[in-house]
Amino acid sequence: MQIGPFTLKNKLICAPMAGVTDRPFRQLVKKLGAGMAVSEMVASNSKLWATEKSMLRGNHVGEVEPIVVQIAGGTPEMIAEAARYNVGRGAQIIDINMGCPAKKVCNVAAGSALLQDEPLVARIVSAVVNAVDVPVTLKIRTGWDREHKNALTIARIAEENGIQSLAVHGRTRADLYNGEAEYDTIRAVKQSVKIPVVANGDIDSPERARDVLAHTGADAIMIGRAAQGRPWIFREIGWFLKTGTHLAPPTVREVREIIGEHLQNLYAFYGEEKGYRIARKHIGWLVSGNGTRHSLPAPDGEEFRSHMNTLTSTSEQFVATMKYLTTLEAKGHVFFDFRNHQDQAPDQLQSAA
Repeated sequence: MQIGPFTLKNKLICAPMAGVTDRPFRQLVKKLGAGMAVSEMVASNSKLWATEKSMLRGNHVGEVEPIVVQIAGGTPEMIAEAARYNVGRGAQIIDINMGCPAKKVCNVAAGSALLQDEPLVARIVSAVVNAVDVPVTLKIRTGWDREHKNALTIARIAEENGIQSLAVHGRTRADLYNGEAEYDTIRAVKQSVKIPVVANGDIDSPERARDVLAHTGADAIMIGRAAQGRPWIFREIGWFLKTGTHLAPPTVREVREIIGEHLQNLYAFYGEEKGYRIARKHIGWLVSGNGTRHSLPAPDGEEFRSHMNTLTSTSEQFVATMKYLTTLEAKGHVFFDFRNHQDQAPDQLQSAA
């Protein structure tokens, strides 16, 4: 897949996730098979740029290209200025957020709330594309609600105004993350435009990835929640798409090495006080599951998560986590193995409601 001058190594993209896709996580998933990873959403309000949170979100030191920064905002001038600012700080691709369903984003007329105002969408997209000399991409949902699905119109607006890639989550804003994602709308979008289209929503297994690509004709897929606590899903899906066979799951020893390196990177990035707090959710997803179909709790995972959340230093947390994983290895535990599982996804993917 091509985005401007960048040729991605595969069809696998890590979705932007607030509080998740920081620099350590982006580096991790790229190492484990993602062809691209999008940053956490960065606010377009210039008053927030000097805050510690914004500075960390805009930190790309040592990150593998392409460096993709997602920005959110409700006015063309503000979001265009944010695009220029982030390109100045190293962004090589700017992604515009029109897909976030969170109330705190939509209540300020940003994220998926913008889908209600198609002329404003055109002005924002045009302003950002004209403001920077790097590729600009767009992430949307299928519409505001099921009675107002306008992804086809938004896609045409995007293409006409210079967007170079479009990611579509197969739910409306009103759906939030409830129910099943549908892919018919994504297929229709792909058929209506010439720019690359990325399918997003409920892609949590190699079979689902294959079926979504086949059903939609999308150029790539975007994986979000399924990568929480299981960042190696990218290489599992990549291997399956390439060979048609399942890759062996990581051994617990390898998981211990992967998680150990990630924790050390988190501690170095955030410092002592924030480091162990940020790391808690990543450890929790690993041992207790992340709520997706194929993320299962490890033995005594919830008990360990509860204990781990009482620890108040990076050293204690690291030692406890390594000890817990060593215990799992001694017990012969295997993290989810697709080779021994028949994916229960329906033969025909969920259709548009």
